[in-house]
Amino acid sequence: MASRTLEEVPVTGKRVFIRADLNVPIRDGRITDTTRIDEALQSIKWVIANGGRPIVASHLGRPKGKRIAALSLAPVAEYLAEVLHVRVILANDCIGDEALAQTRALGPHDLLLLENLRFHEQEEENDAEFSQALASLCDVYVNDAFGTAHRAHASTVGMVRFVADRAIGPLMQKEVAALSPLLGSPARPFVVVLGGAKVSDKIGVIRNLLPRCDSLLIGGAMAYTFLAAQGVEVGDSYVVTDEIGVEREVLTEAARRKVDLVLPADHVIAVDIVANAAHQTTSGPAIPLGWKGVDIGPATVRRFGDRIAHAKTIFWNGPLGVFEIEPFARGTLAIATEIARSGAFSVVGGGDSVAALMQSGHAEEISHISTGGGAALEFLEGRELPGLKALEG
Repeated sequence: MASRTLEEVPVTGKRVFIRADLNVPIRDGRITDTTRIDEALQSIKWVIANGGRPIVASHLGRPKGKRIAALSLAPVAEYLAEVLHVRVILANDCIGDEALAQTRALGPHDLLLLENLRFHEQEEENDAEFSQALASLCDVYVNDAFGTAHRAHASTVGMVRFVADRAIGPLMQKEVAALSPLLGSPARPFVVVLGGAKVSDKIGVIRNLLPRCDSLLIGGAMAYTFLAAQGVEVGDSYVVTDEIGVEREVLTEAARRKVDLVLPADHVIAVDIVANAAHQTTSGPAIPLGWKGVDIGPATVRRFGDRIAHAKTIFWNGPLGVFEIEPFARGTLAIATEIARSGAFSVVGGGDSVAALMQSGHAEEISHISTGGGAALEFLEGRELPGLKALEG
């Protein structure tokens, strides 16, 4: 049975638990990127506008069951009050008598933000008693945290069976609607662009999308292992030697399926991965000893750009170089620009890819920017996401 949407569940006068993904970067007590909070606002606003009492819950960082002041959701509470213009109450904890009393005392246009769920190790353990304690705080459960949908935690799975009225949130709906066509019948040509360090992180996606895509463009550090698998010299570049056999299997499978698998034809190389390191561009795919690959070169940008320009559907995950360092960011930023200008239905996922896209200034030209890197990859692997499954029935 399909999940009910938020609009299909009565919320007026009810305590509505919204599992959001408010895991934002915080430095010196200040939020440096509010994107994830901004994406969660739609469900919160809808509950308030329809007379519900929102109880918002999220994790922040990895406190591993300890109360860590730097990982408090206090800065998030301040931001929510600022943008929603409602009274935001930050609970001292996410369970317990005090939190329960606060849920019952909520009035119209009040919002209760529970403290970091992961201050309790039982959250990640999907503990039944902890799940019941969370469920006791609400009358309605809404999961709008796609970024954690691949985790079977208490707030995403365990508590759901203890709440009669449950719904999928609008952000979760949007993610599923954007990603599903990539597994169904994407408009062709379908181009997949993958970067990042290790193919093991993406092998499930590669295997599941190879039968569906027309071109697979591979950059980032994983490209050096692919090149090594073909016998190309890659100097001192990052290579995962025990993955070479997997890369060879992918190359063979791509050839069998007549998928256009494109590896870098040239590179930006450096003697070290620091901003002031000596660097140059190679004339071909080989990298000399003593040098490390740090970005795709201009010839590769043109080759990738040609496939992207003709695409009707594009999925991109993973940077194509060490984009955090300015001299080595140009290839990634160029491909971000190519994807934005392609006119194709484009989906970008993964924290580094999204950061590079924001840096490029072309984020608004992308069809869908996924808030859940790991969840998006598991969805595209064809795996069942526990957080979605729990909402069914």
